[in-house]
Amino acid sequence: MAQAKVIVKRLASIENLGSMNVICSDKTGTLTEGSVHVQSALDVEGAPSEKVLLYAYLNAFYETGFPNPIDAAIRTHRQFDLAGYRKVDEIPYDFLRKRLSVLVAHEATHLLVTKGALANVLAVCGSAETAGGTIVEITAMRDRIQQHFEECSNQGCRTLGVAYKNMGSESRLSKDHEASMTFVGFLVLFDPPKPNILETIVRLKNLGVALKVITGDNHLVAANVSQQMGLAQTKIITGPDLHHLSDEALLTRVVDVDVFAEIAPNQKERIILALRKAGNVVGYMGDGINDASALHAADVGISVDSAVDVAKEAADIVLLDKDLGVLVQGVREGRTTFANTLKYVFMATSANFGNMFSMAGVSLFLPFLPLLPKQILLTNLLTDVPEMTIATDRVDDAMVDYPRRWDITAIRKFMLTFGIVSAVFDYLTFGILLFMLHATPEQFRTGWFLESVISASLIVLVIRSRKPFFASRPSPYLCMAKLCVVVVTLLVPFTPLGKIFGLSSLPMAFPLLIGIIVIVYIITPHSPYKKSKSLISGRLSFGSTVL
Repeated sequence: MAQAKVIVKRLASIENLGSMNVICSDKTGTLTEGSVHVQSALDVEGAPSEKVLLYAYLNAFYETGFPNPIDAAIRTHRQFDLAGYRKVDEIPYDFLRKRLSVLVAHEATHLLVTKGALANVLAVCGSAETAGGTIVEITAMRDRIQQHFEECSNQGCRTLGVAYKNMGSESRLSKDHEASMTFVGFLVLFDPPKPNILETIVRLKNLGVALKVITGDNHLVAANVSQQMGLAQTKIITGPDLHHLSDEALLTRVVDVDVFAEIAPNQKERIILALRKAGNVVGYMGDGINDASALHAADVGISVDSAVDVAKEAADIVLLDKDLGVLVQGVREGRTTFANTLKYVFMATSANFGNMFSMAGVSLFLPFLPLLPKQILLTNLLTDVPEMTIATDRVDDAMVDYPRRWDITAIRKFMLTFGIVSAVFDYLTFGILLFMLHATPEQFRTGWFLESVISASLIVLVIRSRKPFFASRPSPYLCMAKLCVVVVTLLVPFTPLGKIFGLSSLPMAFPLLIGIIVIVYIITPHSPYKKSKSLISGRLSFGSTVL
């Protein structure tokens, strides 16, 4: 997964990544380029305005809060000579006010400049400045301001408001000073969608993962960007609407909503929890301080390498690129890892149960130990070698195309059925060794050692795929491991090492009959993957028997 630019901080999150069927993500930098550009600075009449651009530049230049792409875009778009200005005080941006205010000194006068979300800036304005410099009541201009705002938003542009206030000689700034300000104009920003985002969304959908956008932008911008991404009939709910919904009402609506706009940071966690209560496995992708609670609330928290430390600490998985395309690859790798983990679980639980059943049963009738303790340890060592290479194995497309979840009931049923089938062939081996070949205790142990190790190594071919073992090619490492174990197992009884472990050489009839038993065992149709569509249903088929 690291090779796919996916860093896993918590191993348990791999299961959730593979099971994830809903991914929630911000718009900026994930669905869009993340490089905000200043498109224009407009006065209240919608005409270009140098004054608006200057005031926005003053605000962005002197702010000292957390770095953000909007202020960076303003500072690089156009630079002004600020030799006659000096910063006096500042009220940092917060997610309740949604404004940033800076107090600057200029020509013996202190000027308060505020920029932020348009509605929040208008809320502290009592007047507006027209294109000719006339100051009028804000109520007389509110409809015109709203019209320009909607025009810009419908073009997919984020529109901020800029306001100012003459503070005289005041040098101390408080939130109470953000009142009776003069609205001067709009700052229009544009962040284009990524060129391959439509293809990425389709790939997520094909993997059974629904994308839900959670953004602080207004619903008009969110709707426009959604249309550019090919979501023609997007269902949108806004933060204010969400505030008036009860938890029960949200639970019934949250699954059908594609875009959550104008969302406050504390509402993100509520959305995630509602999606989880609706039965989804939810991933959340965030990179800011305000994303920490949502990252904790999600089944799998996903951040990026460029995120703030708080977000990366809260995340379960870190992407080296802030790109949903990387996440798509991560989901596939997570499902591959989960599928290979299931192979090992199926193999280990069923084989151990079968061996226990065989060992306990035959011990009741034999006058000697079926296997010596050191032979059991050698058997475990050799059978573990192919199982360790399962992590490198190829996975059928059908195991990656849909979200998967653990099904303990299905695993238990498979363990019992497969274990009993394995024990039946063990008892068949016992019968042939005792009654057909009249084996001595050493020959009996050696024969069962050969049958147990070789069958356990080769049965991985059946366990690893729902397809016939000859129709699904295993990984080279798995093939090499199986081949090496089979060769070593056949040779050990004829070497001095075999003497150390109490194994003896066998007449040719022993390996031949054991080989026949192993072949019949391998072709017996009891693969856990010859089953219905997915493990989610918990239905596993063994030949014609469906559990």
